[in-house]
Amino acid sequence: MCLRTSVARGCWKRPSAPKKSEQELKDEEMELFTKYYMEWKGGRANVNTSYANIPRFYYRLPAEDEVLLQKLREESRAVFLQRKSRELLDNEELQNLWFLLDKHQTSPMIGEEAMINYENFLKVGEKAGLKCKQFFTAKIFAKLLHNDPYGRISIMQFFNYVMRKVWLHQTRIGLSLYDVAGQGYLRESDLENYILELIPTLPQLDGLEKSFYSFYVCTAVRKFFFFLDPLRTGKIKIQDILACSFLDDLLELRDEELSKESQETNWFSAPSALRVYGQYLNLDKDHNGMLSKEELSRYGTGTLTNIFLDRVFQECLTYDGEMDYKTYLDFVLALENRKEPAALQYIFKLLDIENKGYLNVFSLNYFFRAIQEQMKIHGQEPVSFQDVKDEIFDMVKPKDPYRISLQDLINSSQGDTVTSILIDLNGFWTYENREVLVASDNDSVADADDT
Repeated sequence: MCLRTSVARGCWKRPSAPKKSEQELKDEEMELFTKYYMEWKGGRANVNTSYANIPRFYYRLPAEDEVLLQKLREESRAVFLQRKSRELLDNEELQNLWFLLDKHQTSPMIGEEAMINYENFLKVGEKAGLKCKQFFTAKIFAKLLHNDPYGRISIMQFFNYVMRKVWLHQTRIGLSLYDVAGQGYLRESDLENYILELIPTLPQLDGLEKSFYSFYVCTAVRKFFFFLDPLRTGKIKIQDILACSFLDDLLELRDEELSKESQETNWFSAPSALRVYGQYLNLDKDHNGMLSKEELSRYGTGTLTNIFLDRVFQECLTYDGEMDYKTYLDFVLALENRKEPAALQYIFKLLDIENKGYLNVFSLNYFFRAIQEQMKIHGQEPVSFQDVKDEIFDMVKPKDPYRISLQDLINSSQGDTVTSILIDLNGFWTYENREVLVASDNDSVADADDT
């Protein structure tokens, strides 16, 4: 058939365009989207551009294999901390501040304490320099203002406030240098490094043998983690370290004239660390560096019940059924600080045999039976569990009259007494004979007064 005939009959078709691939269609769609978006954006440019000033608030942490980025981050943090350190008052500037405060004290004198009013306070602030500006505010003056009839504050109190702030910032910077992750917390190894390098600066630890350093560091670090890491995450916020008193106790060892009494009550002192480690060695009868249940049973007065010790070895970390020094330290910290919430949490977990989050009559009876058995062994008449149970509930006054929660124990302020009654024959005996012991103490005091 000829072309003309085909056209005349209307059956001729224009050759179709080649079909576009899926990728081409997507590219075309993106091109059109970009075109229309840019037109829309251009039309709104004069409406509101504040979004362009929003600062970046998230920075991805470099991965372990991004060595260059890791190094860059470490160096930038070091430079930042150095800059912050230079912003702090040094000894010379603190001396100058004290001189200015003393020069501008406001009369009249009350006793021997120098005072300063707000007007002179501001004058000192102007002369003290830029570094001191942050301390000379109305808010700080009002915070330190007490019942002075002339509206003044104590110069010594203000200077101590400044010193405390400077010390806190210095310490925070010092701790941050050991914050390898740069996230505001220290891991166990970070805190170990901090304390190890701190030892030579503490005169009270001069007598420690270097071979004992690792045991000392373990003993010191354990207290921080036992009380400040109750969820056992393996890290502590630097803020929490600064907020608690442990660092003050540790740095108290800088005092060359620290009294013997202070050393005995300070967990971080050399005598205290040697006492704890010495007890551990004395309990370790087979000298294998670990403690079995039988060896631990001689702890303290040797009157902890077998059932409680069973629970210790069931719940705490052990190696082939024996306890290492670190686990022993947690045990000691719990039993020596039974009034503290962290210690009560440790003991409560052991007492909660059904893992229900509370103690009921069954769990109390389970532990007290062991006390009754020990009383029989020592030739004593066992005390009725019903009487003890009623006394415990009366002491704690739980929200639920049939259950005692950890919070109930903490709120009652009787947690140390309750736990002692349930786990330690000596603790129970002390509770049972408390009236006799108080009377005996009073007689002793009276005898001392007579002499």
